[in-house]
Amino acid sequence: MTHANFAFYRSMAPFAAALFAAGLVHAQQPAAPAPPPAWQQGRPPSMADSKLAPYPPKMTETPPGEIPLDKIKVPKGFKVELWAYGMPGARMMARGDKGTIWAGTRIIGRVYEIKDKGEKRETRILAEKLTQPNGVAFRGGALYVAAINRVFRYDGIEDNPGVQPVELTAQFKLPSEVQHNWKFMAFGPDNKLYIQVGAPCNICEPGPEYGQIRRYNPDGSGMEVIARGVRNSVGFDFDPRSGELWFTDNGRDWMGDDGPQDELNRVSKVGEFFGFPYCHAQGIPDRDIKKKDPCRGVTLPVALLGPHAAALGMRFYTGGMFPKAYQNSIFVARRGSWNRTKLFAFDVVNVRAGADGKNAKVTPFMTGFRDPKANTFWGRPVDVLQMPDGSLLVSDEQNGAIYRVTYAGASKKKS
Repeated sequence: MTHANFAFYRSMAPFAAALFAAGLVHAQQPAAPAPPPAWQQGRPPSMADSKLAPYPPKMTETPPGEIPLDKIKVPKGFKVELWAYGMPGARMMARGDKGTIWAGTRIIGRVYEIKDKGEKRETRILAEKLTQPNGVAFRGGALYVAAINRVFRYDGIEDNPGVQPVELTAQFKLPSEVQHNWKFMAFGPDNKLYIQVGAPCNICEPGPEYGQIRRYNPDGSGMEVIARGVRNSVGFDFDPRSGELWFTDNGRDWMGDDGPQDELNRVSKVGEFFGFPYCHAQGIPDRDIKKKDPCRGVTLPVALLGPHAAALGMRFYTGGMFPKAYQNSIFVARRGSWNRTKLFAFDVVNVRAGADGKNAKVTPFMTGFRDPKANTFWGRPVDVLQMPDGSLLVSDEQNGAIYRVTYAGASKKKS
């Protein structure tokens, strides 16, 4: 090394030492804490030590012998049987023209296909590795599947089980936020495809593309917003008397054990506002998102469905099997609470109301999934689906099963 080079390195030594020390200090600084999980958003400081948290879903198959069917209670004259099993995380359901049932999921990322073979059902995984493909709908020989921000169409799938899907993601332009955006979708009497876009939070002022129910032409064109101020709807259906859209909506978390309650709503005009995030349930102002006269101009619910009930799939009953009193009533699957000290729901209820939404009455229909004394549960009803013979299918996400409810006073012929 020359004298000049030695002098240069010697002159740089203090700078190198300083840089090394700075890097050492930087390396020794603790990493920034991870952000809290999304479900804690909106939790007040006074509840920082709360043990309440969502229950992890079961993502393995449950053998029939481990499903306590005898614990399920239904009104006199009704019967419950295990119709299909072995589908971890099975949730929302759709039925094809030739009797095929499809069930979407959330966490496990699958869509199941169930074929009725008389005394048994055969199942297969139609799609997997999707991000929460909860939404399924069928019309005109085609199955539609909606994940968080992707939409697929399987043309002629009942005749060609191996058909490759057509991707319609670019046409539907769904936002990509994950929280509360697992989809429910259904075709209306106007042949439009209805899809909800939930709020990307527990409680916040969402962007203009969130907190709504939309409708599209089947190819993804012609989008309209039908309802606004909707926090998290994962179930809707159309009144057979009027064609109007009715939907369930989940209330926010972390405002106490007793509310705000989940809602059953009726859309009487395009673009109605249902309150989120300013006004909840039957006129409760939000604690965190404040606004003058927060409930002015808000369409209040037809019925309240209970605190933290997770009211999800719903269908109007139009079949001929159940007693006449059930005609045009609504069956609602309530998945059950987590943001509550004492568990609530984990059942299916029946709602009877006039076509105008007045005089709604909520009564238990299918219970026994929860043990109130032990404050535990073993099943989580998520969706209901009427079959052509008038029987009712009920999906249970916790056990990956589908139950069939029949009435003893009617024909037991299976669809």
